[in-house]
Amino acid sequence: MIRQFPVIPTIIVIAAAATMVLLGFWQLGRMDEKGALIARYASAVQSGAQVAWPRSAEDYEQALYSPSSVKCERVLGLGAISGTSERGGKGWAHVARCALPDGSEADVALGYSRDPNPGEWAGGEVSGVIAPARNSIKLVAVPPQAGLEQLARPDPNDMPNNHLAYAGQWFFFALTALGIYWLAVRKRVARPAREG
Repeated sequence: MIRQFPVIPTIIVIAAAATMVLLGFWQLGRMDEKGALIARYASAVQSGAQVAWPRSAEDYEQALYSPSSVKCERVLGLGAISGTSERGGKGWAHVARCALPDGSEADVALGYSRDPNPGEWAGGEVSGVIAPARNSIKLVAVPPQAGLEQLARPDPNDMPNNHLAYAGQWFFFALTALGIYWLAVRKRVARPAREG
């Protein structure tokens, strides 16, 4: 005598595996989107066309990796974060928070040094490349300011596009879940029922 086939658990496992497969295909779609975005950013780097400094968050993405400039009317603060020089050295990127003529503010990555202590900088007109900075943007100065060395220029190819790996993980999870469940059901169905 064989045990009854577990219908409800089977439906749950199949639904979970189907969801994992759908998530895998969604990651493949994201991979294509990210690839197109990186290609667009690379095109902005190659064209070298100057753009106006974006004034709102909606304009940030369109301006990334393009040359631009700002006028730092007043330095609101100076700080240092980890950074890489144009030659690949590890050290500090010195960043100024600037007040712009229209009343808005912008971060300007002035340059690189091995010393974490920010130097002096009085502001002025700065040219450079627009780079991502967490949920905002910054201008990486080219040439560097305040007697600092040149920071590594923003490169869109540094953006991670690991969606293929994520898709593979979801497909693997689905296959593993189905495989383990199939082994469990096979064992359960084939086991003789205990006699009361």
